[in-house]
Amino acid sequence: MKKIGWFSCGVTSAVACKLAVEKYGKENVELYYIVIDSAHWDNERFIRDCEKWIGTKVIKVQSEKFSDQFEVIKKRRYINGVAGAPCTSELKKNVRYSVESNVDYDGQIFGFEFEKKEINRAIRFSQQHANAKPLYPLIDRKMTKQQCAELLLINGIKLPKMYELGFHNNNCIGCVKGGKGYWNHIKKHFPDYYERMSELEEDIGATCIKGTSLKNLKPNEGKHEPPIVPNCGTFCEIEFADLIDSNTERVLNGYTTIKQLNLF
Repeated sequence: MKKIGWFSCGVTSAVACKLAVEKYGKENVELYYIVIDSAHWDNERFIRDCEKWIGTKVIKVQSEKFSDQFEVIKKRRYINGVAGAPCTSELKKNVRYSVESNVDYDGQIFGFEFEKKEINRAIRFSQQHANAKPLYPLIDRKMTKQQCAELLLINGIKLPKMYELGFHNNNCIGCVKGGKGYWNHIKKHFPDYYERMSELEEDIGATCIKGTSLKNLKPNEGKHEPPIVPNCGTFCEIEFADLIDSNTERVLNGYTTIKQLNLF
């Protein structure tokens, strides 16, 4: 049986996949990257660099129905809401389910870092997706995103371009989960993507940020330090991020591990 490693082109998933290959052997781990056309083009370079470092190829998979979030929104006529963003389901979750159904696996590698919110997300994910048999090598080793970035740099791997531009996560360009500060940052670096989403908002009659539309967003609105956007990964954290599990503090403080909680 194989371990499935989800390589998202973020620094945490890259290091998590590296740790998994070192622990289980490259013959026992298959790494997957979900292709989305609106991802930054530098991702291809980052994949090649990481393949050399990790010592195995990354398998590329993609939705058969949609190319990016713009196409999902246009066809589904829905941007984001209490049920989550349909682009996450269509572009990532459904692709993950397809891989799961075609691989005989006994564990899946996810790049949750050792941080309170991420530990809570991992616990909630394990509770709601026990059949995924999730593994969290970064939490097990108490590794943070900053440490992952430093490890990549030490090994001569340039971080993905989105980090260099001041984004905290390497998500799709024009993530519908971003706030006012994020979208002002998108407007600065990717004006064509900003305009494309603004036109979609007008067409659908809904917005991707609270309180205003992209058309009416003022340049000084939102946080002006590097914006933080929820890391999309291969699922939607909206499903469980706001529900704090009682075991989060115990894992964070070293009294137990997610594995010892016997969630799956």
